Amino acid sequence: MNPAPTQQSADLFQRARTVTPGGVNSPVRAFSAVGGTPRFIRSARGAWLTDVDGNDYVDLICSWGPMLLGHAHPEVQAAVAEAVARGTSYGTPTEPEVELAEEIVARTPVDTVRFVSSGTEATMSAIRLARGFTGRDLVVKFAGCYHGHVDALLAEAGSGLATLGVPGTPGVPDSATALTLVLPYHDREAVSRAFAEHGDRIACLITEAAPGNMGVVPPEPGFNEFLARTCADHGALFVSDEVMTGFRASRHGQWGLDGATEGWRPDLVTFGKVMGGGFPAAAFGGRAEVMARLAPEGPVYQAGTLSGNPVATTAGLTTLRLADDGVYEHLTKVGEVIKEAAASALSAAGVPHVVQSTGTMFSVFFTDRPVRDFAGAASQDTAAFARFFHAMLEGGVYLPPSAYEAWFLSAAHDDRAVQTVLDALPAAARAAAEGAGR
Repeated sequence: MNPAPTQQSADLFQRARTVTPGGVNSPVRAFSAVGGTPRFIRSARGAWLTDVDGNDYVDLICSWGPMLLGHAHPEVQAAVAEAVARGTSYGTPTEPEVELAEEIVARTPVDTVRFVSSGTEATMSAIRLARGFTGRDLVVKFAGCYHGHVDALLAEAGSGLATLGVPGTPGVPDSATALTLVLPYHDREAVSRAFAEHGDRIACLITEAAPGNMGVVPPEPGFNEFLARTCADHGALFVSDEVMTGFRASRHGQWGLDGATEGWRPDLVTFGKVMGGGFPAAAFGGRAEVMARLAPEGPVYQAGTLSGNPVATTAGLTTLRLADDGVYEHLTKVGEVIKEAAASALSAAGVPHVVQSTGTMFSVFFTDRPVRDFAGAASQDTAAFARFFHAMLEGGVYLPPSAYEAWFLSAAHDDRAVQTVLDALPAAARAAAEGAGR
């Protein structure tokens, strides 16, 4: 067991709360959903995090997905060091951004790609482009799918909103969401009705390629194909949000698990996380005809001072070049071991649970039935998860501090890291069982 003293983290958290709202720069980090003191991390290497109190943890967050190769990968660090030595930002075109764009185009169903600095920017820009291309204004999204903190897309979003129980979207005027239609995920009838009633006004439908912001809810076979076909039938664009799944669910993202085999492709795709190699970088891309409407070729404006930053694109390019088939085979193998062990430990403790996955992404829901949509995810026992989370933390394993998030692994999760997770699971499962039925 990890002794886990937290005094220095507690002191830093107190200092942070005097200068930063809630003491954090992204809400879920505050541990509000699970209680206790958030750990301030001093360093990370491979599969491990080290906090300011000197505690080591196996990292099952991986910076919420980007660290596909593990922390402080020597080849990524070396490439970044060389890039930094040349300068950190020019405000001009650079070679690394061209090379990264070529790598993304080669691995995904997009013809061209435009870089931005965050997933929120990517989805915001994709929505603007869809509206500019179609001349329409309505956007369709699904409850529980999170597409960044874009005003129009915060309606019934998952992720931090679900974790913190935020009621609606304070600060977002009704006018910003009036043009957003929110439907239950996996509800084909609702999609068909929405397009039958509003089809000539719908600019696009946006969905997480595989939802991971309400926990991992894999799309049922043929669902994304149905969405793509429905959009095409009504002249709307199908926007697949692969900020989380891109280069993470598989070498070709979630599209590699369904679209590539079913024979369809989205009109627009958003990317982030892995493609930045741990740096602030994201992108959106799609059909050449659609992307050509962007300035300077077309009239739809989008810009960013740090877009295509040479250091960030170097990190992303190096990461993708190193992410070969062997990396994904390792992630799959390790993921199966941990999923099976988690299910076994929770079953032995009598804790209702469901383990769900898509490609190399997975999560555990504390409920007794498969989760198909946000309503199912929201019905789980979040108190049991909080007990489980803290027991895992005491056992030296850092899980996402939310029941609505995916678990992530890296190529650096070796036998020692995996064994630490396996050793922590039985006690955590028993902790989760405490208080059940009260």
